[in-house]
Amino acid sequence: MKIFLDSNIPFAQEMFSDLGELHFFEGRNVTAEQLKDADALLVRSITQVNEALLCKNERLQFVGTATIGMDHIDKTYLSARDIPFHSAPGCNKESVAQYVVSAILVHAEKHLINLQGKTVGIVGAGNTGSAVWQKLTALGMKCHLCDPLLEQAGDKRQFVDMKTIMECDFISLHVPLTVDGDYATKHLFDQQRLRQLNQHQVLINTSRGDVINNQALLERVESGSLPTLILDVWENEPNIEMALLPYTDIATPHIAGYSLEGKANGTEILYRALCQQLGETPSKKVSQFLPPAVVDSIQINAELNQNLVKSLVHLVYDVRRDDNIFRAEIGLPNGFDLMRKNYRERREFSTLNVSLGANQEAHLLAALGFTIAN
Repeated sequence: MKIFLDSNIPFAQEMFSDLGELHFFEGRNVTAEQLKDADALLVRSITQVNEALLCKNERLQFVGTATIGMDHIDKTYLSARDIPFHSAPGCNKESVAQYVVSAILVHAEKHLINLQGKTVGIVGAGNTGSAVWQKLTALGMKCHLCDPLLEQAGDKRQFVDMKTIMECDFISLHVPLTVDGDYATKHLFDQQRLRQLNQHQVLINTSRGDVINNQALLERVESGSLPTLILDVWENEPNIEMALLPYTDIATPHIAGYSLEGKANGTEILYRALCQQLGETPSKKVSQFLPPAVVDSIQINAELNQNLVKSLVHLVYDVRRDDNIFRAEIGLPNGFDLMRKNYRERREFSTLNVSLGANQEAHLLAALGFTIAN
């Protein structure tokens, strides 16, 4: 079996080599000619899987994306050809949620903000939005969820409308990119909605760049009284609107979900799906191949507070590292894609075992995702 894979799928050699002959490609530049002999195709979000890409292939038996997003997949076309498709729902929810936590704590430190009682509007309450809700609630923030599709489907959680979201101190976007239907998310934040934001609010986008109209956003921030912007995703990636950079507090190249664990989870989900497709029994776990964390344990003797939590979070992941790299390298040839391809290893909070004093409560750190030592 010939398995064609994006070269940025981690641990692919270790996980898939027993299932077939592996052929690696660059996700942004792969061609129909390259894939004409593929039996299985494994991609990430930068590869548009459609008729143009698969027109020379008559043998494809499986397509998978090691990501939660599926807007790069023409599922109608695959269905018409009876090609099974699998994504990796929830694989990097912890990674994205931890990015948001790190960014909010950076903002709080910079502006001397006590997060207790601050409001957060979370747009999109799926796997990732729910993980963000859990962590920010643990920080003492008051979280509001907006997801009309889940609400209509009978989800019993309490939801709010976009009017309430637009009044929150922080707004964090966690929706898929959709262009049709009553709740399409393309340009969900258009000129009209962006005008409602004020200089005291923080807008965070780790979903898809097209959820915010970047040209309308540029016009908004150039007019003054700009909100704080934390942007991991951009319209027209990798050719982003460079004029937005001076107005962003934190800017990164679509890497919120790029923790080693998050990417590895996507690999394992596809491995299990392909094994099922082939009638094989899965014999590997990606955890077998994860390296040990550089710092894997710490003893905390002081009482937990926001500053101490910030120090723990940033011991594992400080988003300012990626912001600094982004600003230094985005102007280089192919800078956006090279930063993603060469992304420096980043671990999740769960890799840090925290020992606490006898009278300290562990629920806050556990809710954030840290491992509490016995």
